[in-house]
Amino acid sequence: MKVYVTGGTGAIGRYVVPALVRAGHEVHALARSDDKAAWLEQAGAVPSRVSLFDVAALTAAFEGQDAVANLATAIPPTKRAMKASAWAMNTRIRTEGSTAVTGAALAAGVPRLIQESIAFTYPDSGDEWVDESMPLSAPPGIDAVEVAEANAQRFRDAGRTGVVLRFGFFYGPQSAHSDELLRLARRHIGPVVGRPSGYISSIHLDDAAAAVVVALDAPAGTYNVVDDEPLTKKAYAQAVGAAVGKRPWLYLPGRFAALGGRSTSVLTRSLRVRNQRFVDATGWQPRHPSAREGWLAMELAGA
Repeated sequence: MKVYVTGGTGAIGRYVVPALVRAGHEVHALARSDDKAAWLEQAGAVPSRVSLFDVAALTAAFEGQDAVANLATAIPPTKRAMKASAWAMNTRIRTEGSTAVTGAALAAGVPRLIQESIAFTYPDSGDEWVDESMPLSAPPGIDAVEVAEANAQRFRDAGRTGVVLRFGFFYGPQSAHSDELLRLARRHIGPVVGRPSGYISSIHLDDAAAAVVVALDAPAGTYNVVDDEPLTKKAYAQAVGAAVGKRPWLYLPGRFAALGGRSTSVLTRSLRVRNQRFVDATGWQPRHPSAREGWLAMELAGA
């Protein structure tokens, strides 16, 4: 297939583009700088310099594509994320950007749209399993994901195939968040954000990329993309420590809970998210059933 990727040089995009190329797809991707264009070419993709907010330019870029994967985000770096203003561009991308991408895909006659979303905006659910039937409960700053999902529904309402992938917390090599957790783990510190008995639903970036690839054949709809086995937050901290051979001595409230103020208060929730719908629809299975295996594999690989 011919697949156009927005956000192809971002956190998940840097995994998705090579995965699509390995699967034999012809990949085109948006690039905002010469360096990013060069990386895309090295990864086997064809870069194009267009704005995510320019509907006319996007429409021209999408002509002849079989699918568009909108993976664009702008999560601010850790040092800036405590400022609410740092999230403004991410909000704009989720709202204006997704609206422009959807409109351009419709205008260009693209039959399939894959929209990245997040699974950690469900309401706190304790130890109950969460599936796609549960309404989202996103705080201000994060609620822009609902606009992005609504745009995917608009695509479906037009008779096209719109697929929303609600990802769990990303972890993996080249992730600043993962690097920070490993740094703390080597000091015997295990951040626990929220109740230690609460659940966190995560996904290794390799498995997330594989999900995007199989989503090219998925039926229209919304799917959770998370590990098979969500861990309690204490067990998750222990898994990170085990990856570096360090047992946590201190379980401290992670500073990540405060990043972005209300926009990241979702991190304190307990979310035991189920992936069964996506597994049944596509046959996808994560290589890392839980964060225990994923963190260990990442550290063994020298991440």
